[in-house]
Amino acid sequence: MARPSPALLKHYQYIAGPSKYGRYPVLPSSSALKSYPKPLPVPKEIPRPSYVPRNFFTAGWGEHEAVEHDTEPEGDRIPLAGSEGGEEVDNVREVGRMAAEILGEVGKMVKPGVTTSKLDQAVHEMIIARGAYPSPLGYSSFPRSCTTSVNNVIAHGIPDDRPLHPEDIINIDLTLYYQGYHGDNSATFLLPDVDQPGRELVEATQEALDVGIRACGIGKRYKDIGAEIEDFARRHGFSVNAQFSGHGIGKRFHQPPWIFHVRNDESGEMRPGDCFTIEPCLVQGRNSRGVLWDDGWTMATESGARSAQFEHQILITEDGVEILSSK
Repeated sequence: MARPSPALLKHYQYIAGPSKYGRYPVLPSSSALKSYPKPLPVPKEIPRPSYVPRNFFTAGWGEHEAVEHDTEPEGDRIPLAGSEGGEEVDNVREVGRMAAEILGEVGKMVKPGVTTSKLDQAVHEMIIARGAYPSPLGYSSFPRSCTTSVNNVIAHGIPDDRPLHPEDIINIDLTLYYQGYHGDNSATFLLPDVDQPGRELVEATQEALDVGIRACGIGKRYKDIGAEIEDFARRHGFSVNAQFSGHGIGKRFHQPPWIFHVRNDESGEMRPGDCFTIEPCLVQGRNSRGVLWDDGWTMATESGARSAQFEHQILITEDGVEILSSK
């Protein structure tokens, strides 16, 4: 199997992960960005979510105007105009499909030597080419258009200039804002030399998402999603990170219901028109806790074990469950 050239490999700064979890490079907390990069430009004619500071693209870091995160209409659930028709349903279906298309395209770029900054640039360009806005860009002043979480990074990794290693797994999480609605999804991709434990983690995580989706339907309880996912993960020797959750989504990027991926006491039952994400993070071993890096965003495993994540945005309909983030 082809590998990058020796000249490229010398830039990897390979730090081996704990041997009990397999063969892969660990990303150390010292690799956190020391300063945020300048955000990529977005044409002025593309509408921005209300949480993006008006001076986000012109002011320096720490000088952005204060704004509330989600100031669109309140509500525990998104009031869609009928689960089988209406302009609102059409819009949320369209933005979900667009998110899935872009994730599929950027996934084709994942290969040794490609930097996560390059992947972010591609995501950015594909989103604005569709007349949409990259939802993470400017959310709490986040500096990039997607997140890229490699190996032991659980979530919210900031794209940077580290080239991907042949043994890496990488989660790409992207959301776009179009015609007043957000479309959100993520997937974990395998580089060519990922070992068997890493492949098993990624395969199990993808199946855990399917398990969570099968727990959905009219009248079903939100808390049962987490119970099903946690039971599945434990049967396969993995733990589930409880520091991140799925969420309601539509006109607002994040809103209730909160979808916890472990056993929980969250109240509420699903009804037609509910729209939310399911996005479990599975971790090798029994310690799923994460530690926040100094960049304020990147969450990496406490144990140095690998983590994987898959995410879909779904809609509860009269007929059951519709996966919006599918092509």
